[in-house]
Amino acid sequence: MASIAERRLAAILAADVVGYSRLIEADEAGTLGDLKVIRQKILEPLLAENRGRIVKLMGDGVIAEFGSIVTAVACAAAIQSQLATTQADTPPDRRIVLRIGVHLGDVVVEGEDLLGDGVNIAARLEQLCPPGAVLISGAAHEQLSGKLDLPFTDAGEQRLKNIVRPVRAFQLAPEGANDQLPPQPVQADKPAVAVLPFQNLSDDPDQVYFSDGITEDIITELSRFRELLVIARNSSFAFRGKSIDVREIGRALGASHVIEGNVRRAGDRVRINAQLVDASTGTHIWAERYDRALADVFAVQEEIAQSIVARVAQRVIDEREMAARRRPPQDLRAYDVFLRALRLGGTSFTPEVGVQLEALYQQVLAIDPTFARAYSGLAFIHVDRSWRVIAGVRSQPDEEMLLALDFGEKALALDPNDPRVQSTCGLMYAYGRRDFDRAERHFDLARSMNPNDAVVQILYASLQRMRGKPERGLAAVEIARRLNPRYPPWYNSSRAHLLFQRGDYDDAAALLETRMWDDPARYLRDLGWRVAANAHAGHLDQAARRGEELVREIGSHWQGDPRASASAYVDWVVWFSVLEQASDEEHLRAGLRLAGLPA
Repeated sequence: MASIAERRLAAILAADVVGYSRLIEADEAGTLGDLKVIRQKILEPLLAENRGRIVKLMGDGVIAEFGSIVTAVACAAAIQSQLATTQADTPPDRRIVLRIGVHLGDVVVEGEDLLGDGVNIAARLEQLCPPGAVLISGAAHEQLSGKLDLPFTDAGEQRLKNIVRPVRAFQLAPEGANDQLPPQPVQADKPAVAVLPFQNLSDDPDQVYFSDGITEDIITELSRFRELLVIARNSSFAFRGKSIDVREIGRALGASHVIEGNVRRAGDRVRINAQLVDASTGTHIWAERYDRALADVFAVQEEIAQSIVARVAQRVIDEREMAARRRPPQDLRAYDVFLRALRLGGTSFTPEVGVQLEALYQQVLAIDPTFARAYSGLAFIHVDRSWRVIAGVRSQPDEEMLLALDFGEKALALDPNDPRVQSTCGLMYAYGRRDFDRAERHFDLARSMNPNDAVVQILYASLQRMRGKPERGLAAVEIARRLNPRYPPWYNSSRAHLLFQRGDYDDAAALLETRMWDDPARYLRDLGWRVAANAHAGHLDQAARRGEELVREIGSHWQGDPRASASAYVDWVVWFSVLEQASDEEHLRAGLRLAGLPA
């Protein structure tokens, strides 16, 4: 008959040294000497005074048992207070700082050792505890009422690793403790992302090179996004194989988000699991599994890295923007206002949205006049307004386009290393000055800086349509759609034009049956392409009906214009399509003529 394990209720204190590895690396002998003095002059006397027993003593920590939760918490507070006092004259980079977790719960007795959730919860709370503070469980806090006069604050429910139910926590920061903390990682204005080394789950341990390759690719590709601060490889790889709560890793690295995952190779297949975690709460924001054949191992590695990066970058940016919206307006910094604008502009680009965006970008520049992306945002707003004008054919850029060019050039002067700035300038030069060679140079720079940006890719596709290079353009459209699976309808407008140029008239006409723009100018331009596609495909009756609709709709906007005629309407559609090659203009006009229009 199996013996029944001995159990008892106990108050458990778990403590460890913040930055132990850093301290040892900097001065091993000095650190060990300091720890010995602290143990002999602070820890052991206070444990004896409060009738605590050391259960386990490690190089960087201790687990102790108390018969009373009141004495356990009193001891924890005294340790932090005395330690802060004794370390006051120690240089910040040499200070010994502790985290302490305390819990009251059931433990299993094995000789002198203690096991079970009672110990595990105290240890997990210690991992979550801010440096220099004490973090206790709700079960412990309930027993303190009227017995200890200590200023605990409610830290809310915490999800602890390998603990099924959330645990309510309360935090105590003894007076003077926070003043003694060593320098913490700088919290950047941008959201910071740490990519932990993906775990190799393959039977062959030598395959770790593949999982490391995936991790390094993700770090490299994420670094291309100017909206993010990506923790360097040597920092995040220091956590390889360590069972540490992701929130603790986030604090140690100064990261707001952590990416973790695993890789399993079996035969000719590879399966990769990746997930994005909010480092402040431990909440999983996004997760996905990739299952691929290994016909070309490096192509698979690149594809998966790009897929993860595209989704993670947008989720991190969205999370940061939503957090900014929850703060009072006067607390918003330039970057957070910019993120609000970025999100608003990604929904629909109506004239009303343009007005709101303009106000946000001006707010950014009032805070930081050197914020290049705010100028490129204003440039995009003004070029959008220029496109919305339905009037006679213009031989020169209008006032809105001139403003767009001016803002684009200001952005470029401030930050030529930003891919969105480069792509916006490319767009300005293509539409505003029809300088396609210069536009191409800007887009080449943008794509080399960040090939994972869907916006850069789809705008590059538009340039290739202007230049009459449908194969290049269609390849960029496919990249953009892969990077942004929830792409807006207007992506298909660029795709349809490129299919038309390649001679896939039925496919182009089918895509153009759906209205993809909210403004009449671009809708009527697409209607002209739809007429021409149907005509080239041999659907002449349908082309003729749509041609009549085109003339009727444009005519309603040109009422009173002395140039208003069917031939002028066709000229406007061709001009507004911005085509570099005369052969492409003739290709479009030929389709319109087949539909019965005077082209």
